[in-house]
Amino acid sequence: MTLVDHVRELRDRLFRASIAILLGFIVGFWLADPVFDLLKEPYCNLPGITKADGSCPMTQLGPADGFLLKLKIALWVGLIVAAPVWLYQLWAFIAPGLHKHERRYAYAFAAIAAPLFAAGAGLAYFVVDKGLAFLLESGVTGLDTQLEVTRYIAFVTNMILIFGVAFEFPLLVLMLNFVGVASAKRLLSWWRVAVFVFFLFSAIVTPTPDPFGMTALAICLCALYFMAVGVAFLNDKRKGRGKEVYAGLADDEVSPLSHDPDPVEAGSRIETVAPVESPKPIQSRYDDMT
Repeated sequence: MTLVDHVRELRDRLFRASIAILLGFIVGFWLADPVFDLLKEPYCNLPGITKADGSCPMTQLGPADGFLLKLKIALWVGLIVAAPVWLYQLWAFIAPGLHKHERRYAYAFAAIAAPLFAAGAGLAYFVVDKGLAFLLESGVTGLDTQLEVTRYIAFVTNMILIFGVAFEFPLLVLMLNFVGVASAKRLLSWWRVAVFVFFLFSAIVTPTPDPFGMTALAICLCALYFMAVGVAFLNDKRKGRGKEVYAGLADDEVSPLSHDPDPVEAGSRIETVAPVESPKPIQSRYDDMT
């Protein structure tokens, strides 16, 4: 295909993906209210927040904040609902440029990425549900404070996004192993640094100051890392890595040399060679070139 044909194909696939996202947005607008009720459930479970009539009021600063929040929730839900369509359009545009084994790896990574992100999102919701009370109790306002609705939903969605993306880290580890950049033994030798980085990352990205959310995220990341290293060991065993001639030698190890000198024997006598006869003179009618 020419460059113009690639641009046309990209235009068509972007148009189909946009139509799918638009239809998903319509579905998300219809599901925005139950999704909003699900997101605010950790806040409503706090003691003293839910009223006697079962309502769970939240503060709204602007007159259009509620409508704009509904549009944002509908867009998020639309992206999730239309994910099979726009992901397929993206894959159909990229796949012709990949080799057969690269496509196989891409299928496996895509099949693993979605459950990992869903597991991270579920953990984030659990952390918010358990850590929100501690976060409010540690402040000066207490649990009786009504939260602003847009900031609260942004807090919950950011937690879900951060945890979901963090759970994709094992795929990066497997990618380094599958492409041959790092072996399973080398990945396992990095476990101390990996554990430290996981706890540091969890302490930074977790917005709640309590150690519960940080520890939960760090432990899950450590478990996923060691699971990825285990899969890397199976991949190395399947490909026969580590069985090379010099695999068991260190980089700075000196090669063994034999110091036993071999005896040098006298060579045979070479007879003299007869002299070469002088060439015949070139005829005068030819020059040196002809």
